[in-house]
Amino acid sequence: MKVLANDGVSQSGINALEQAGFEVLTTTVAQEQLENYINENNIDVLLVRSATKVRKDIIDGCPDLKIIGRGGVGMDNIDVDYARDKGKHVINTPAASSSSVAELVFAHLYGGVRFLHDANRNMPLDGDTKFKALKKNYAKGVELRGKTLGVIGFGRIGQEVAKIALGIGMKVIASDMFVEKADIKLEFFDGQSVDFGIETQPMDAILKESDFITLHVPAQKDYVIGKKEMETMKEGVGLINAARGGVIDEVALIDALDSGKIAFAGLDVFENEPAPAIKVLMNGRVSLTPHIGAATNEAQDRIGTELASQIISILKS
Repeated sequence: MKVLANDGVSQSGINALEQAGFEVLTTTVAQEQLENYINENNIDVLLVRSATKVRKDIIDGCPDLKIIGRGGVGMDNIDVDYARDKGKHVINTPAASSSSVAELVFAHLYGGVRFLHDANRNMPLDGDTKFKALKKNYAKGVELRGKTLGVIGFGRIGQEVAKIALGIGMKVIASDMFVEKADIKLEFFDGQSVDFGIETQPMDAILKESDFITLHVPAQKDYVIGKKEMETMKEGVGLINAARGGVIDEVALIDALDSGKIAFAGLDVFENEPAPAIKVLMNGRVSLTPHIGAATNEAQDRIGTELASQIISILKS
């Protein structure tokens, strides 16, 4: 049986599949050529990340395709219900990248409170001639310890974010439409652990009480954070989005950043990927990464082996 990993897969995943008798192809096939390639090469399993779209045309046009796998959490690039109605298995790896995304959230948070995103832009330009002026510009950093982190969306990733926040001494409050309470186990290197129970609250409370807010929600039809929600936030709040582009109104965000209502934002995802708005990219109060939340070696290894395990279970059982 053949597996096409069209957006790539880790070597650990390839090894696991090959050991189980699968042939793994890692050719990147253009979207418009995908249907023909799958049929001509008798592909049984199609693995994608976020680049390749698996819509009704692919599903209808490839009747022998047995499994569609998404290396990651969100499956908004796959017509999941339609595929399952057509008898195809649709799988993903919801837990594999949670820690990686959570750590990126704190990379943006630490960078934001100490102005690293802006300092790294200006030090190469003026560090040799305006060192003292830059030192003064970046001298009013704040600490995360003791501050309140609001987590909107308290699933796997939101809970991993909470673990880091609790570990550095932050207060964590959370909101989720489906999770009423989460038991958070904070585990340490020597085997010790501490348990926390966090009950979720209405989002309005999160907006009003948080010093920093991070979003971990799926793609929505409407903005989760728009002008109204920003007006409800504390003055000088920090806002992080490593979830999905389009859950924050970026026009309202830039206005709020320019007015000082929001002190800084950290964005890993954007409304107009892969061509984010210039006003977002050029704003000195925005810390930017190009959708790399799950892009760690460890996460990719977990994603590959988890996909392989599911494929083997389905087709070899």
